[in-house]
Amino acid sequence: MRIHPHPAIPALLALLLLAGCSAPPRMPGGADGAPARRLDPDRIADAVPRDEPRSRYGNPASYQVLGKRYRVMKQSRGYVERGIASWYGTKFHGRRTSSGEPYDMYAMTAAHKTLPLPTYVEVRNLDNGRSAIVKVNDRGPFHPNRIIDLSYAAATKLGILGKGTGLVEIRAIDPRRPQAPRAAAVKQAAERETPPRMYIQAGAFSIEDNARRRMRRLLESLQTPVRLQMVERDGRSIYRVRIGPVADVEQADRITERLARIGVTNSHVVIE
Repeated sequence: MRIHPHPAIPALLALLLLAGCSAPPRMPGGADGAPARRLDPDRIADAVPRDEPRSRYGNPASYQVLGKRYRVMKQSRGYVERGIASWYGTKFHGRRTSSGEPYDMYAMTAAHKTLPLPTYVEVRNLDNGRSAIVKVNDRGPFHPNRIIDLSYAAATKLGILGKGTGLVEIRAIDPRRPQAPRAAAVKQAAERETPPRMYIQAGAFSIEDNARRRMRRLLESLQTPVRLQMVERDGRSIYRVRIGPVADVEQADRITERLARIGVTNSHVVIE
């Protein structure tokens, strides 16, 4: 069962004034769940990508929720992201999405914080290899460590309904070449021999000493494995501080909460 917030009036008014949006953001809190009518995951059809005009209401330059500002992407071409997916169901069925369309939990749709509305994406479950094509027509999820909120139907097809969350890879689809992401995903899945590993990135620094100070602080505060990773980017060395590997989503959420309590608020999930 997914947990979703009841929209707060100030946040709703702020978003309406800023974006001219016809629906409030969905934020953590309030009970949600699956309907009595169950679906066969093997008989759920993908969304069919098609070239559509942008939503008149769902694409402000930026908007703010719970004190954090999100900037809507100008275009989705080349977008690829890995992270944790969640899902939403009966609580929001029939309500307007941020694009103005009613939410249909039986349709292949999803919510994303920054992709243009609408965008078609392929979502691949990194644990079981199942994939689905969905239409992003809503904003969210505004829960830490989540990158996409799937409809009940999409979550069923991907096999994350029971657990409530799953490790996924998202690829934007060009409606003119809708099979390109699927071909890439199949190739990558075939090349994968080890299960995905999840980490919490707790900082990225251009100065190694700063990264090592963060690393020592985390080792003292968390008593969990922490590693330092150096990568080259645009001719510069970047030092990443990562916690893990993390066993599951619940542990990732606990670590994120502990980081926030010691003042590390810019952490995020990384999946390798």
